[in-house]
Amino acid sequence: MSDTQPDGTALILCEGAFGTPYGKTAHGLVRFTRRYRVLAVIDSQHAGQDAGMVLDGKPCGIPIFGSLADALRAVKEPVQYLVIGVAPDGGLLPKSYRPIVREAIENGLNVDSGLHEFLSDDPEFRQLSASRAVQLRDIRKPPPRHRLHFFSGKIDQVSALRIAVLGTDSAVGKRTTMLALHHALQQHDIRSEVIGTGQTAWLQGLSYCVMLDSIVNDFVTGEIEHCICQADYEQNPQIILLEGQGSLTHPAYPGGFELIAAGKPHAIVLQHAPKRQCYDGFPQYEIGNLSGEIKLLELFSRVKVLALTLSHEGMNSEEIEQVVAQYETQHGIPVCDVLVHGCEKIIKALLKRFPGLRANSHK
Repeated sequence: MSDTQPDGTALILCEGAFGTPYGKTAHGLVRFTRRYRVLAVIDSQHAGQDAGMVLDGKPCGIPIFGSLADALRAVKEPVQYLVIGVAPDGGLLPKSYRPIVREAIENGLNVDSGLHEFLSDDPEFRQLSASRAVQLRDIRKPPPRHRLHFFSGKIDQVSALRIAVLGTDSAVGKRTTMLALHHALQQHDIRSEVIGTGQTAWLQGLSYCVMLDSIVNDFVTGEIEHCICQADYEQNPQIILLEGQGSLTHPAYPGGFELIAAGKPHAIVLQHAPKRQCYDGFPQYEIGNLSGEIKLLELFSRVKVLALTLSHEGMNSEEIEQVVAQYETQHGIPVCDVLVHGCEKIIKALLKRFPGLRANSHK
């Protein structure tokens, strides 16, 4: 990722969803973003708390307020952006958010949204934003067809190793694990780059992003290939990490197919939430068996799952360690929760599988 200046200061709107799977965009921005300086989160259910404590049990200095008005009164510097921090099923703006967005525009805040419902197409918001001279950015708007790329096969010319960070469900922590691994690789003097594939990655300021679910199907693999090739050419990384979407077997978000087909990864890191019984957003569908998911991925990609990474939602520290030991015995590969253990096990497995990484780290 390039070292760019942030777009500005921001409040993250996550009313009623912070600390839940629907709040994953807000979670990502609290943990890391280069696009904004996050001043506060808005969620009345956690008002008065530190956002880092709610997420990870560690303070991060980002307060949570119960309303936009409370946040604007309390922060010590001008606010430039309101960012929609939720990712609800279907990508529609919750009705209860409309007055908050209206209030933000009236207060001169730009509004950034990664929803499928485009704020800039809303007559009320469009007229109000024009009168207040503020910008509405809908980052999921489809790009024009003339800018899209069709798959060409040039992926075979990419010199970097490609590692796909996939998952057994949606909203399970794939992007968080990918970024943690990216930062850990850099600390080991291994040059890495990341390919974001969703709205949160763009909001976090990643230099290379493909908004997969806003692209016409015929061009999805071509856009993935083009983005990887561009990152390889411009940054010359040793490793390119690919952010997965959904899971192979999720009924609403069957992601991973295009990343595997177009990105041709050399290995897979698989993210899993052991406590989940059903697919995210669909309690009527039992989540796939972990061993079966591994077999499906390895059969389809023709490469091995290098490591398992965990989402510790609903688990205490003792349960996490029990699952790590159980899965390592059962599956014979390293297992860790990157927010608890770091990424050393994954990096050790990478160096064992690809010993040339260390030797080429300074080239």
